[in-house]
Amino acid sequence: MAEETIRALSVSGVSYSYRLLRQPDRITEPVMVLGGALQGMFGWPQMEDQVGPVADVVTADLPGMGSADPLPAGPSINLVCAAIERVIDDLDVPQINLFGFSYGAGLAYGCAQRFPRRIARLALGGVPAHVTTAQLELWRRAADHLARGESEDFATLVTEGLMCLDERRHVTKRRLAYRYVRRSMLHAARNSPHAVDSLRRALVDRPDFSSGLTGVPTLVFSGEHDTVTAPARQRDFAAAIPGSRFVTIPDADHWVVLERPGEVADLAVRFFTDAPLNSAPCLVPAPQEEAAVGDPAYV
Repeated sequence: MAEETIRALSVSGVSYSYRLLRQPDRITEPVMVLGGALQGMFGWPQMEDQVGPVADVVTADLPGMGSADPLPAGPSINLVCAAIERVIDDLDVPQINLFGFSYGAGLAYGCAQRFPRRIARLALGGVPAHVTTAQLELWRRAADHLARGESEDFATLVTEGLMCLDERRHVTKRRLAYRYVRRSMLHAARNSPHAVDSLRRALVDRPDFSSGLTGVPTLVFSGEHDTVTAPARQRDFAAAIPGSRFVTIPDADHWVVLERPGEVADLAVRFFTDAPLNSAPCLVPAPQEEAAVGDPAYV
């Protein structure tokens, strides 16, 4: 059984904490999981359950998130990446595996650019490599709702903006995922002291996905119906990273980690333990279901 420890740290005077689930029989480097801007250290049970048997699992309330101190004014990605490197130092390990989803994919990518020698392997899902003007406007409206205390409107707008609601496209567990995402957004709106600031920072303080990365084994994965950043654009992003691999997961949208959590965790375990990916269950449509549009892609 994994042993849980929560450690308090600080960087540039900003206090934050991380959670370590230590696995005595680990076979690969620790896996640090980074999620959405409003997601805290206790939001990844599916990763803990499946990654936990092979590796220490690390989650965090990074600066400006969850229980951590707010971020100072101005650009923050350098400080947040420094906070992540401080976690690696505190773990007393030379390298970690880094798993980043959505907003967390940008943080993880930024870390791999800044200190590649500390990252053993990099898995990025739902990468917001391209954001349209319409999407930015939606997030501005969401932040305005939140600033006015209109929690219900905020939660509905954000949930609809992050999901594929086109019934012509099959998304497994769509209604369940919708309810979960909206409830989570509502909870964050009512309980997170950093929610408004986190959203507004996400609009202006975005990582540079166009700059390069070398020397870090990288996997990029996307739900086939991701409407935040189309899979084709995420494939193009992956293609710019030498030696990277790209996977589309059928019957899922941007919230692939909720709609197909077992398959995502299985893919992560395979990648972080250098096991073959081409036989992963997520690459084959489930029995008695129609094949995914364009077929699952694996490069």
